[in-house]
Amino acid sequence: MRRGILSDLFAGVVTKRLTLVETISERSNQHEIQGTRPLRSLLGEDDRRGIPTRFIWVSDKQEALSEEGFMSWSDVRKGKPRAAEFHLYYSGNSVTERMQEGDQLFLALQRDDSLLVIVTPAASTIQNQLLWLFSLPQQPDFDFSLQKIDEKHNVELDFATRYILEELGIESEEPEAARLDELIERFGLVFPTTRIFSEFARASLPEVSAADDPDHALIEWMDREEQLFRRLERRIVADRIGNGFQSPRGIDVDGFLSFSLSVQNRRKSRVGLALENHLEAVFTAQDVGYQRGAETENRNKPDFLFPGGEQYRDRVFPAERLTMLGAKSTLKDRWRQVLSEAQRIEEKHILTLEPGISENQTDEMQAKHLQLVIPRRLHSTFRSRQQEWLMTVADFLSVVRARQ
Repeated sequence: MRRGILSDLFAGVVTKRLTLVETISERSNQHEIQGTRPLRSLLGEDDRRGIPTRFIWVSDKQEALSEEGFMSWSDVRKGKPRAAEFHLYYSGNSVTERMQEGDQLFLALQRDDSLLVIVTPAASTIQNQLLWLFSLPQQPDFDFSLQKIDEKHNVELDFATRYILEELGIESEEPEAARLDELIERFGLVFPTTRIFSEFARASLPEVSAADDPDHALIEWMDREEQLFRRLERRIVADRIGNGFQSPRGIDVDGFLSFSLSVQNRRKSRVGLALENHLEAVFTAQDVGYQRGAETENRNKPDFLFPGGEQYRDRVFPAERLTMLGAKSTLKDRWRQVLSEAQRIEEKHILTLEPGISENQTDEMQAKHLQLVIPRRLHSTFRSRQQEWLMTVADFLSVVRARQ
């Protein structure tokens, strides 16, 4: 099944580190960025006033901030004998007010000719993810770098890319959605349990084998379940909205807000359970002993213990033969939660599907004796130094099998 591609959404992007004069501060209040050659290559040589723009500020530690505004692109020397000099002016808003010297600016031209402006703190996970997504240099400078989104620099909208886009509030349509509708016809307009839906996603990919390639299988299963879930969710939500939100007093605003919140909560809780379901299928296919959610000290319940809770509680069983794996679809700062979940195991493992985690976080994980496990396909989203340390799913299984 063909997935969407990045060029369906974007024509190109430029990025740079912000200088003081490009931010809003006591020492600078110009609301403008000089139009250097990369920016001119992206926006062209014609003046454009009031370009619809969505501004986003996003960091690793809190929810993204988004605001609609505009930008204007013009030659300030137009009609004069001197060479053209373009400037890009931006409207002041809550996002631009947060911009600081050294932050990373991404300016993307969307297919509808509107602009997307993203500001991130330097050396953050989201900065790494966006540099990877747009195939931009890993060491940004204060000068603009340009990347056209074309056949040479394009990526499929798979689980990792969709995750990054959704962090920015961008959802993409599947180009072959009708085929997904055929697959989920059996469920009607009702969400099945996560376990049933995970089994259904795996069954829809009979050619994928976790026994042969656990890294590939885990990513393919998660990607397919995400495709199917979002398609079913779209149909259910459309039906609910179509029926309207009415109460005896008129429009049911509280009912609408409650329904919207339930949609968001279901997305967040489901993806973590789906990851655990598919990992169980991988471990079963690989024939390793494990237990999901076994209780350890202080009623902690690691996601997976190897070979199991019985061996963990048996003080005669050697601690060096025990393995613990936390499973988090995304990490943020939650990886620290697993550090106290199995005190007998000094070197712990955590698996995530979050791409491009910052070096600051992975360095801290190493210092805390926490080994990061990432499916092989996502290793390219990390810096070279990080990749030398990362484990694949197959690597992790080799460790578990050697201990059993």
